[in-house]
Parts: sequence; structure tokens; C-alpha cells
Amino acid sequence: MSTMRKSLIAACMAAAFVPAAHAEKYFSDSSISVLYSDDYQAFGKQKRTDTYFTFENATGHNWGSTFFFIDRNQGHGKDSQGNDWGDDLYGEFAPDMNLSWALGKDLSVGSVIKDFTLGGQYEFGGGTDVNNYMFGPGIVWNVPGMQYFKTSFYRVWNSETDDDYQTTVVWGMPMEFGATRILFDGYIDWSSAADDHESEFHFNPQLKLDIGNYFNAPSVLYAGIEYSYWNNKYGLNEDVMDTESAVSALVKWHF
Repeated sequence: MSTMRKSLIAACMAAAFVPAAHAEKYFSDSSISVLYSDDYQAFGKQKRTDTYFTFENATGHNWGSTFFFIDRNQGHGKDSQGNDWGDDLYGEFAPDMNLSWALGKDLSVGSVIKDFTLGGQYEFGGGTDVNNYMFGPGIVWNVPGMQYFKTSFYRVWNSETDDDYQTTVVWGMPMEFGATRILFDGYIDWSSAADDHESEFHFNPQLKLDIGNYFNAPSVLYAGIEYSYWNNKYGLNEDVMDTESAVSALVKWHF
């Protein structure tokens, strides 16, 4: 492992485990999701059916935040050669640090920018044993109607392909209509091209109904849909793989 990658891991761990004497936790949320779709795009321009089981954990602190998830996908059916679709695990860990906290002064800009961040991300698993490391700055925006809205800009060191750059947008927008509560959240990833892969664009929103709110247990049980629009999935061009456009049924339980 290169010195740069070791340094990135050390920086991520330092951001994630700030000494308790200096840290104040605002929240910690864990959830389990189940998604199902028969529209996922596979190699060779085939569609595949998968069930995804996802564990997520998000925390917020005075110094920053952490986000971790791990997916297990269970393939259904066979590919064009008659082989069963493979199952695999994939995960990401993404801590970041608020620069206002690190520098000891307010870096907000008017009513538009809440803070600036410095963060990293580690991607692991998948069918090719991915080990990717990302590091870069971010901006936490103050967007009316949004619970959160953040943009991050990463330099990426890839294990299976040439290194590149990635821009990530994440958001969460709650809506209420009487007793009906809806959450619209998700992310957008754009990564640059390199000699051995194309640029990728992945738009992945979720629209969820807060079922628990009808039973005096808000923000516990959600049901809804997830949409995945993924151009040049895995960096493969349309000669190999069509653009993914998949709608998934979704159930999510927070605990």
C-alpha cells in the first residue's frame, strides 16, 4: 500500500475518532433497508433482478460527521451464459471534519454556506475486491426546505482502474402534509474519465413515506421507491453496458 493511501486512512480515522474531551455528539442513526428491482443493468446489455440488503449508520458531531453503509446484493436468475447471478458485498465509510470547528472560527458565508469540510471516503468490496480511497474538501449549504445539502470534491485513488476525480452531492428534504410525512433524499456522483474508463454519472434519489408517523412512531419505518440513473456504469461505455434506469421497491427501518 502506498504512503499516500496510508496517509489517507490515517486522516480518515483521525476525523472519525476525535478525542472524547473535544467531541460532542448530536445524533446517531442506524437503519436496515431492503430494495428489489428487475431493472438493474448488467454486463453485456442484460437486465438483472436483485434484492439488496443495506445497513447504514450516520452520526453528527460538533467536529463533523461519519457515514457508513454496507450492501449485500442477492441476484435472481441467470446470465446469458446460463450462470447464476453472483452475490457480493460492497461498502463505504466516509468521515468528514468541519473546518469551523478545526480552525476555531465561524466560516459560514451569509445565509448561503453553513460550513466548509475536509473529508475522506473508503470504498471496499464488490465483485472485483475494490479498495478505493478518496480525499478532498466539501461545502455544507443552507438551502431553504432542505434538512441538509452538501457537495464534496474528491481526488480518488482507485485499486482496479486509473485514478480520477469525483464530485458528490447529497441532500435530504422532508415534507409534511398533515399526518403524512415524506422524505426525499439521495445523492449524485460524477466521476471523471481516465485512460481505461469513461466518466460516470449516477443519480440515485429515494422518495419515502413515513409509515411510522401514522402510529405515533415517526422516522422509524419508511416505504417507498428508489430510482437509479447510471450512465457509463462502472466506467463502461454504452458499447458494453446500457445506461441503467431502474426503479426499486424500498422498505427502510431505523433503530
